[in-house]
Amino acid sequence: MTDFSPAWAARANAIRALAMDAVEAAASGHPGMPMGMADVATVLFANHLKYDPAAPRWPDRDRFVLSAGHGSMLIYALLHLTGYASPTLDDIKRFRQWHSPCAGHPENTELPGVECTTGPLGQGLAMAVGMAMAERHLNAVFGDALVDHATWVIAGDGCLMEGISQEAISLAGHLRLGRLNLIWDDNGISIDGPVSLASSEDMAARFAAAGWHVVACDGHDFASIDAALTAARADPRPSLIAARTTIGKGAPTKAGTSGSHGSPLGAKEIEGARAALGWTHGPFAIPAEIKAWWEGLGARGAAARAAWEARLATHAQAGEFTRRMEGRLPEGNAAYQAHVAGLIANPPKIATRKASEMALDALVPALPELLGGSADLTGSNNTKAKGQPLFSAADYGGRYVHYGIREFGMAAAMNGMALHGGVIPYGGTFLVFSDYMRNAIRLAAIQQIRVIHVATHDSIGLGEDGPTHQPIEHLASLRAMPNVAVWRPADAVETAEAWACALKDATRPSVLALSRQNLPPLRSDAGEMLSARGAYRLVAAGHKRAAVLIATGSEVHIAAEAASLLEADGIGCDVVSMPCWEAFAAQDAAYRADLLPAGVAKISVEAGVTMGWERWTGSDGLNIGIDHFGASAPAERLYAEYGLTAPAIAARVKAHLGR
Repeated sequence: MTDFSPAWAARANAIRALAMDAVEAAASGHPGMPMGMADVATVLFANHLKYDPAAPRWPDRDRFVLSAGHGSMLIYALLHLTGYASPTLDDIKRFRQWHSPCAGHPENTELPGVECTTGPLGQGLAMAVGMAMAERHLNAVFGDALVDHATWVIAGDGCLMEGISQEAISLAGHLRLGRLNLIWDDNGISIDGPVSLASSEDMAARFAAAGWHVVACDGHDFASIDAALTAARADPRPSLIAARTTIGKGAPTKAGTSGSHGSPLGAKEIEGARAALGWTHGPFAIPAEIKAWWEGLGARGAAARAAWEARLATHAQAGEFTRRMEGRLPEGNAAYQAHVAGLIANPPKIATRKASEMALDALVPALPELLGGSADLTGSNNTKAKGQPLFSAADYGGRYVHYGIREFGMAAAMNGMALHGGVIPYGGTFLVFSDYMRNAIRLAAIQQIRVIHVATHDSIGLGEDGPTHQPIEHLASLRAMPNVAVWRPADAVETAEAWACALKDATRPSVLALSRQNLPPLRSDAGEMLSARGAYRLVAAGHKRAAVLIATGSEVHIAAEAASLLEADGIGCDVVSMPCWEAFAAQDAAYRADLLPAGVAKISVEAGVTMGWERWTGSDGLNIGIDHFGASAPAERLYAEYGLTAPAIAARVKAHLGR
């Protein structure tokens, strides 16, 4: 049992001092949360967290997620004190400044000790659920010798108010993720004032109802904190540790108030806090004995890491484990090649959602790191491969997750899986419901991680479900997001190519927009992976080229039919399939100019808003699409009513050319 001597208070006060000094120097930030949670964090890092600052990416480390990312100085102080190479004290002095790794909210791409980018409240908790899922899955595959760690989260009232928290809490309880421990900073304060202004729920009962173990502690009593964390580690259920704290602890007039939440304390308040805490040291000054104690905590992790490395060195699956954790795909692509060869030999007329399922039937057995799922639309998204076992509390070795109707929680959990490493997550829903997932997709893009979203029912082609389910603005909306690859394949071959490209794309999320309706085969060769270039010439003009029709997905075959009508009238027309804007934009200028030459009319065809297509058609081009919401009717009627038929398109092209 730890002897919590008075020295522990001074050690925790080092966190408080760095937090209030950094926020004051930046004239911006949130000092209250790190000051309130300093005692809890000290016990966690001293007695419970498995980590090694010398190896921040050690695969079997515990994951620590600061879901309440606004309190970023908490994690920056902890990383610095325990001996991580970064952030340095100079980095902390430049908190929230240009080129400082100590950003306003923690960013995984800036500091190796930051497991995930947080700030949008609740998402850190949901990503932690994904990390815990990945840990249990890899443990089932590789055993305790290689995978045996916990996931710890600190979340505040704001995280638990956000709707995504309920999705995450419910899923974690259902899956009995006993290695997941959530420490709730129960300080009763939000930016507007007391939490009671907006919330009066019984948080402990809420978690208990979802199947969590719940324990409470005094967040400023080291022994009480230690006992609660110990109890959490021992329980087979996910645990909520309700730590009652005082926000801004030590601040003489602002402690326990919203005044310490989101703005600097001010010089006078900091002077009073130093006096109240007995901290006699100047700004950013940490006494040598306190720094040495913290660094000693960090150094302890080296032994556990060395023991783990010794186990890895002799493990029968060492090579496979290392490959998966490094995110490298297996050598060769025989399964993919065989699949595409089969499509060429027997060209199917199928929906691209079905083509995606066929691709998964080939890819899932070949890529054991693929971990799929759907938000209660498995039969519609076609996301489950043949024989793919279910991931559940009874079998963490399964590879398919029934996420339930929790799109946002699913997307965030997949982010957590990707960040954990060792798995490549994919999940399905309807494209229209990408709105529910949007902020998680955005965080995936910011964090530069490989997550694959299967978004079916991608247009008015879904038909009778009507405007609530028909995506109109969604492709444009997702394409507007930086570092996201949006794929809209036109047939089974393009769908297979889209999957191959998404799997290779390790630094950004991909969205595969797939049709409900059957589409004819368009590709007849399995040579170059044409979709990898983002766009390619599917049909070359027979007559002198007068126009280039650029289309995606279910409109490509319609554009090809329209081109045939135009050719019959002596109007030369190329057809360009453009499954991925982002991949095409990355091609060299010569390739793009050859495909979309100057001096030729360029016409886009897509069953969605026309906004953005000017990028490819130019200001004098023609953009054919749907700039209004859809309607409930069979797909064929909708396409006819909205002018997305070959004769209607050919007529508009002629009018545009003045023919």
